[in-house]
Amino acid sequence: MDEHTIKIPQNPVEVNFDGLVGPTHNYAGLSIGNLASQTYAQSVSHPKEAALQGLQKMLLLKNLGLLQGILPPHERPNLSLLRNLGFYGSDIQVLEQAKRKAPEIFYACYSSSSMWAANAATVSPSQDCLDNRLHITPANLLSHFHRFLEADFTSHMLEKIFHDQTKFKVHAALPQHPIFSDEGAANHNRLCSEYGEAGIEIFVYGRSCFSKTDEVPRKYPARQTLEASSAVVRRHQLSEDKVIFVKQNPRAIDEGVFHNDVISVANQNVFLFHEKAFEKEEGFLQAIKGAIKEFVPFPIPMYFLKVMESELSVKEAVDSYLFNSQLITLPDNTMSLIAPTEAQEMARAYGVIDRLLKEDNPIKSVHFVNCRESMKNGGGPACLRLRVVMRPDEVQALPESCFLTDVRYQELVEWVDRYYRETLQPEDLLDPLLLEESRAALDELTKILELGSVYSFQM
Repeated sequence: MDEHTIKIPQNPVEVNFDGLVGPTHNYAGLSIGNLASQTYAQSVSHPKEAALQGLQKMLLLKNLGLLQGILPPHERPNLSLLRNLGFYGSDIQVLEQAKRKAPEIFYACYSSSSMWAANAATVSPSQDCLDNRLHITPANLLSHFHRFLEADFTSHMLEKIFHDQTKFKVHAALPQHPIFSDEGAANHNRLCSEYGEAGIEIFVYGRSCFSKTDEVPRKYPARQTLEASSAVVRRHQLSEDKVIFVKQNPRAIDEGVFHNDVISVANQNVFLFHEKAFEKEEGFLQAIKGAIKEFVPFPIPMYFLKVMESELSVKEAVDSYLFNSQLITLPDNTMSLIAPTEAQEMARAYGVIDRLLKEDNPIKSVHFVNCRESMKNGGGPACLRLRVVMRPDEVQALPESCFLTDVRYQELVEWVDRYYRETLQPEDLLDPLLLEESRAALDELTKILELGSVYSFQM
């Protein structure tokens, strides 16, 4: 067996595709409504440590017996965009002009946010889709300029990885209009009995553009629209009776719950959520139970694991990112939480985890991971990955180079050690050497991951 060969599973599985942290990882405080992002704006970042933390989390999941995928970082700074906006001269002159004349655009073009692959796309497994193909809609991320810049490259990479059109359908991002503001899988959950069975897909939205009566947040924007979620459902050819729409609690958004994956997480027959997560929780849960009973084979019990405000406040949920844990199924069919160390260090968050482990439910273990560099920018373990439920033949259709192996992990660690800086000050973003280092790193990465020429400086 080749040293990079993965073992093709015998049954459908969930694959996690994590975003690699890029060499210009920095804290620009660009995300309105993301409290951590705003708190750590313009502070010193640690690119090497951030990348290694992300790789260590990937290795943990691989060693737990899961297939682990890799998504490359986006090219930063985005000089093509800056030139398109009228800045000219040499590369460093373009950056200097942008920093002086339009600092908001300058920092957006240096954004590190592509590392949070949960926002890359919404994915529906082939079991749910009428044409029996796995459907992917890249998120347009219209709510923030720095994230909107990701859609084109994300689409290109997903098309490159999921290239077999007999098995996969990678759609274009939704129209670039606020009505169709789409944040990807961060507002999407799925329930099923087994990964190979059809499931119930849950689409969480923050506002409906055509409703004149919906309550909306007062402090921070509601990012996902009902209209965007509805369009994804139609595109993915999902049966309406197996889809549930639910509105975020606007008061929770105002407390920092900018995406639903900050306050709920689901996996197979387990749904872990905070009592303040949804606007009309009782009707929502009844809809799930009704859909499961009538339309989906569920030979195993469903577990609704609710965390009360008295046990853990919304603020504590946001501070600890407990609900941004990955909820995974291990090869022995038990479930495990991949939780941030912040949830271990906060007594009340750890108390919730301890209670869950003692109760009668499939969650039997927890693994705490250090992803502090990501957390300071507002993204926990679940933010770093895009979940893709796949059949064995679909896994086999992907390039092996997109999966983590022991050898590839070591190659990537050595790559980070060679190219990434220990620290990055905000003023370092104008260092010409940083641009050279970043391009050299990404050029080398395309060889490790066998991507070919995908970055603009390689063309």
